[in-house]
Amino acid sequence: MLDRTLTIEGVRVPRFLYGTAWKEDETRRLTELAMRQGFRGIDTANQRRHYHEAAVGEAVQFAIKTGLATRDDFFLQTKFTFRRGQDDRLPYDPTAPIEVQVEQSFASSLMHLGTAVIDSLLLHGFTQRAGLGSADWEAWHAMEAVHDSGRVRLLGISNATVDQLRLVCDRARVPPRFVQNRCFAAQKWDGRVREWCAQNGLVYQAFSLLTANRQVLAHPKLIQIAGRHGKTAAQIVFRFALDVGMVPLTGTCDAHHMQQDLDVHLFELSAEELLEIEHLS
Repeated sequence: MLDRTLTIEGVRVPRFLYGTAWKEDETRRLTELAMRQGFRGIDTANQRRHYHEAAVGEAVQFAIKTGLATRDDFFLQTKFTFRRGQDDRLPYDPTAPIEVQVEQSFASSLMHLGTAVIDSLLLHGFTQRAGLGSADWEAWHAMEAVHDSGRVRLLGISNATVDQLRLVCDRARVPPRFVQNRCFAAQKWDGRVREWCAQNGLVYQAFSLLTANRQVLAHPKLIQIAGRHGKTAAQIVFRFALDVGMVPLTGTCDAHHMQQDLDVHLFELSAEELLEIEHLS
């Protein structure tokens, strides 16, 4: 049976994260609900367009104050998002240099989350689809400076290709420890990026495992595997993700589904079933 946490540079990372995107005014309630169901890994971003980071912080502080958990129990992950990924509710001065924007955004995240140290900071996508631009390097170096200050424990990247990851890892002074990508079964569950991560010591975080793969969830073979285990198709996909080395994210708004998601730790898939799922697309 897999452990429920990984340890990276002394940081305990839950193997299942709760994603807080697209929750708007329900963010605090749903984050509290997820924590009551047992989630201790919380993913957010300082990007008001898709996230409400301050409400996530309210939920975390409520959980701590009411004795549900301590700060050390939580793995808190946020992101720096470039201007093109934001709306007009910016966490930084858009006219400032990129390094200043990163610092301002991170300082705002500390305040939102009510903590002196954040466990993981991701660069929320690059400025271009291929290669890296000067702004990407400025942002990464600024994130390295935040890491040097001791205010963030681990760095990572979201929405990256293998070539971009290779460029960062070849030149970074503080290497990324996470890659968070949308995971498509049709792309062999982001197979190229996962393989590169496995070979280079990065942990792959998968989002949209369900919403990006609705056809796979209805596949007869997956339904058959789910039936054998007495589980839902979604549970089978999440268990598959864990078994092949991913850290999956779920953004469900339903308490029962939250509990089902965490229950994937309680059963196992066979090697044959994993291979079937790997090739469903």
